[in-house]
Amino acid sequence: MKDKTESAESLLKIYCDYLTVERGLSPNTVSSYTFDIEKLLGYCSSQKKNLTRVKEADLVNFLHLQAQAGLSARSLARLVSSIKSFYRFLQLENYTGANPASRLNSPALWFSLPQVLTEEEVVKLLEQPDISQPQGLRDRAMLEILYGSGLRVSELVKLELKDIRLKEGFVVCKGKGNKERIVPIGRQAIHWLNTYLQDIRPGWDKKGSSVVFLTRRGSGFTRQGVWKQLKAYGQRAGLFDKIHPHILRHSFATHLLEHGADLRSVQMLLGHSQITTTQIYTHVSRERLRKIYDRYHPRA
Repeated sequence: MKDKTESAESLLKIYCDYLTVERGLSPNTVSSYTFDIEKLLGYCSSQKKNLTRVKEADLVNFLHLQAQAGLSARSLARLVSSIKSFYRFLQLENYTGANPASRLNSPALWFSLPQVLTEEEVVKLLEQPDISQPQGLRDRAMLEILYGSGLRVSELVKLELKDIRLKEGFVVCKGKGNKERIVPIGRQAIHWLNTYLQDIRPGWDKKGSSVVFLTRRGSGFTRQGVWKQLKAYGQRAGLFDKIHPHILRHSFATHLLEHGADLRSVQMLLGHSQITTTQIYTHVSRERLRKIYDRYHPRA
């Protein structure tokens, strides 16, 4: 077994290097794993426990504390996944003998369906930007692209001019693991994007930037910047409790399925490597159909 005196911070760095170099994960994914394991490091430090010697009971207690602190079901499930991956790596690299996370599971109670907007709520959200102003017109284009293509916010901010094919009606985007996919965009998204590219972007592009969406200063957006804009428009539309970074992506997938799209096509549009990831949207559709039935059928 390797030297157990290796600090927890050093082990985390070695693990992150492994995720980046050997597994080829994206910076965003590595950042998520790092964030989760740093939480565990903080817990171990507070309990004066060695990271490589913790027991299954310690990890279970840590997860219960996170749940009690209000961590969402989806975040808890991701935290379990991160911990299992981390200890699997430590065991494979001989930093620990037993794997205390091997039997951890995400309890069914932690599972939650993604929240989506109705088609009417989407329209209300899309109409919030003030299109008489340059910034509002740009934001309308961003929202239309997010809903019209199902892109992740991280994919939107990385879109480059060379990725746009307006005449053909699609964009080329790089998803997780730098995997490229072609995503169609609809007439509304094409209209607003074309208007932004012709009328607004040239006046803001002071540095010859390659990214599509620019701030007024000519720099590209961060994920946090787009999220801030989305949140503000959601509040303006009265959708306080529903807005989150993936809300338009979730709504895109759900509305496609509700209108008859097949699951495999939606999987390709979303860039999911496993169709089981896409299947969650079938549950969302059934859940919404059940609510509609209960509300409107006279004998429900």
